Amino acid sequence: MDISHYYIKKGSGEPLILLHGNGEDCGYFINQLEELSNYYRVIALDTRGHGKTPRGDAPFTIRQFAEDLAGFMDRIAVEKANILGFSDGANIAMYFSIAYPQRVEKLILNGGNLNPAGVKRHIQIPIETGYRIATLFASRSKDARKNAEMLGLMVNEPHISLSELSAITAETLVIAGTKDMITERHSRLIAESITNAKLVFIDGNHFIANNNFVSFNKEILGFLKKQVSICDTNTNTCP
Repeated sequence: MDISHYYIKKGSGEPLILLHGNGEDCGYFINQLEELSNYYRVIALDTRGHGKTPRGDAPFTIRQFAEDLAGFMDRIAVEKANILGFSDGANIAMYFSIAYPQRVEKLILNGGNLNPAGVKRHIQIPIETGYRIATLFASRSKDARKNAEMLGLMVNEPHISLSELSAITAETLVIAGTKDMITERHSRLIAESITNAKLVFIDGNHFIANNNFVSFNKEILGFLKKQVSICDTNTNTCP
């Protein structure tokens, strides 16, 4: 049985879907909703088993989340959309764009990875340790079972090949922090493997949409809608 996604919608016009990362919910994009909704119909959803969206009985995998997204778009009558994915949301967006290229207008991949090796080891090792511990107690604790599923997404997934990635046809922005948990080499590899991709690094860590949202939003809007000028309200000047 299909799940019913919780989502929030703001603005009007061309749809822009926002996909959050592991263990988060659509509230992650609090610093994007207002500004982006001035130009787009912004739709931010909670993925399966996150936030207010139920877990359901289907596999708890990135690929399943991409299939869920197709069903969600059908239910809200959106045939084609711009998609902005962060972290695991970017991984969902990649799987979705590979499977449903005709449904993606423009694609923004923020802090995504093709496989677990794309994560810096000093970040990945504690995740792997936590996953092993949670797995040991999963049969005895509901919380441990949920934690094992969440951490398992980062330990065991994704697995996107370069040949799959090269099948993405949408104009793409790959965006990452200068101190991101994803290695710079890996972000560059993603951008180089997508035919029509641009790569941008913004000062900050993995969570640049939160901690450097002025620069982040400027890059997003500049990519999506090049005719929009992002003006400086203090000096009343535009670049």
